[in-house]
Amino acid sequence: MTTATVPAGPQPAGPQPAGPQPAVPEPAARPLARHPSAVTAVRNSFTLAWRSVLKIKTNPEDLFGLLLQPIMYLVLFTYVFGGAIAGGTRRYLQFSLPGILVLSVVFATLGTGMMLSQDISTGVFDRFRALPIARWTPLAGAILGDLVRYVVSIAVTLGFGMILGFRIQATALAATMGCLLLVVFAFAMCWMSAMLGVLVKSATSVQWWGFLIMFPLVFGSNILTSQATMPGWLQAFVKVNPVTYLTAAERALLTGGAAATAVERSLLWAAGIFVVFAPIVVAAYRRRT
Repeated sequence: MTTATVPAGPQPAGPQPAGPQPAVPEPAARPLARHPSAVTAVRNSFTLAWRSVLKIKTNPEDLFGLLLQPIMYLVLFTYVFGGAIAGGTRRYLQFSLPGILVLSVVFATLGTGMMLSQDISTGVFDRFRALPIARWTPLAGAILGDLVRYVVSIAVTLGFGMILGFRIQATALAATMGCLLLVVFAFAMCWMSAMLGVLVKSATSVQWWGFLIMFPLVFGSNILTSQATMPGWLQAFVKVNPVTYLTAAERALLTGGAAATAVERSLLWAAGIFVVFAPIVVAAYRRRT
């Protein structure tokens, strides 16, 4: 006689349906908010801007370059060219320091493109895409964070220049306006750098292309010497160079003189650079990320 095997454990009451049981669906995950409010997007941009500032602090090479580069410019240009161009270093320093301010800040904008390229190539921006933030927030945060670079560059250049003997001969208000004008122009230029950062494949390429573009703008101007001593074909370029207008504005605002025309043209150039390159950067950034 055979005995039936009874399964252990309690058995459900009532008849059981034949065949496989349907799987119970899991609750759907709540979708991420891809269109946060404008206030939230701005707050997120400043949060990521603080991340960019911390990257400067924790990167010794970048920090030393930001601090030492303006000092190197001041020492070399003042003591190498001062006697030959102006007959004395003190006199040449009064002429050249506003231009060296422009030079330091313009070259500092290359850091924007280099950091963007590095973050994109390492996949950091792919992680940002998974966050409930606006698509443009990481880009805006990187550019806002680099404004700190420009302020540091201005402070170091002015501070060390005063140690060497430079003296501000205009009012405090005019000098403050000169520093703000530099930051505004650098903000516009960093969009050109950001375009390189999202288009080229590596930070090294950003640096190479950036120097190739900015060297003619910076040194083909009145930063280190008067344009009156240049040949006619070069003067034609210098007269329409936006860096020339910015340098003339800085000299007038720091050492005295008529500044209205130079300031107006510098602001117009800054607005034009921003209007041209910002949409290109945003479109290229969306395609690449």
